Amino acid sequence: MAVSSSASPPDSSATVETPVMARARRAVRGGALDFLRFLASLLIVLYHFGAESPLRIERFHQVFSRGFLATDFFLILSGYVLGRAYGASTLSGHITPGRFWVRRAARVWPGHLMVLAAMAVLVLILNAIGTDAHKPSRFAWDQLPVQALLVHAWGFPSDGWNLPSWSLSALIVCYAIFPFLWKAADRVRHAVVLPLVGAAVVLVFEAIAHYGFDQALADLRLQFGVVRALPLFVLGVCLARAVEMDWPSEKAARVLLYGGVVVLVGWQTLDRYALPDVLWFDLPSLAANTVPIGIGWQWLMWLAGFPLAYGGAWLFHTYVDQPVQDRLAPWLRR
Repeated sequence: MAVSSSASPPDSSATVETPVMARARRAVRGGALDFLRFLASLLIVLYHFGAESPLRIERFHQVFSRGFLATDFFLILSGYVLGRAYGASTLSGHITPGRFWVRRAARVWPGHLMVLAAMAVLVLILNAIGTDAHKPSRFAWDQLPVQALLVHAWGFPSDGWNLPSWSLSALIVCYAIFPFLWKAADRVRHAVVLPLVGAAVVLVFEAIAHYGFDQALADLRLQFGVVRALPLFVLGVCLARAVEMDWPSEKAARVLLYGGVVVLVGWQTLDRYALPDVLWFDLPSLAANTVPIGIGWQWLMWLAGFPLAYGGAWLFHTYVDQPVQDRLAPWLRR
C-alpha cells in the first residue's frame, strides 16, 4: 500500500505553478480517487488478514481470494498519479531523472527500514525468551539484507520478513524509468493510442509470465514482482498522458466507468478456484476438534484486527514516517 505515497505533488517552492499544473494537482488528490484508494486498501488488508481468519473466507465468496485486483489497481494508480503530478516537471527538465528517483526512494525507504528494524528487534526478543515467531521460517536472517536493500522483487529468493514490501521493491525500478516512459508517451500524438499501447504491454508481460514462469501474471512469486508491476505501471503512465490530452471525453469516461463496474461485478461470479462449500468441510472440522477459543471469539478478534491495523498505520505515518519525511524534505529540495 505504499504506492499511495506517490501522490505527493512537486515542490511548490521550487517552481511557479501554472494552471495546467494546478489542474493536475487537483486531479491526483481528493474525491473519487481517494475513495477508490480506500476501497482498494481495504480489499488488500482483508486479503492478507484472510490467511489468519478462523475460516478460509474465500469459501464464502471468491472476491475474498482476489486481493490481487486491488494490488493491480494500486500499481496502475502509481503510474497514473506520478504522470499527472510530475509529468510537466519531467518534460521541462525542472527535475532530472536521478533527482526524481532519489526523491521517490526517500518517500518509501525510511519507513520500510523502520518497519523492518522493528520486526528484527521483535524476532530477537522472541528468540531471547525462548519463543519462536509465528512461522519462524519467514524470518531467516540471511534474507534480511536483501529486504533492507529493497531488491527482493528483482529475482532474489526472499519470501520472508515484510512480504507486502515486494511492491516497494518493484516500484523502485518503476521510479527509475518513469522520466523516460513519460517522455516516450509525450511523443505519441493521438491520445487513443496510449491506452492501447499500455494494454498491449500488459498482454506481452502476461505472455512472458505464462510461457517463461508457467504462471499467470497476478500469480507470479513475490521475488519476480518487477515483472508483475512494470507493465501495470506503464499502463498507468499511458492513461495519465491520455487524460492530459483530454481523452476520453466526459461522456465516454462515464460509459467506461459504468461498463467497467459491470464487468468487475460480473467477474466475481466466476470461480477462480474450485473450492467446496464451507458447510461441508470447515464447520464439521471445527465441531470435531477441540478449539481453545470459541469460534465467535475467534471471529471477533479477527475483525478487531482491521481497525487496529488501520489505526497502527495512521500512528506510524503521523508520528514516525512523516517526521522523518519533514526532516528529509529540505535536503531533497536542494
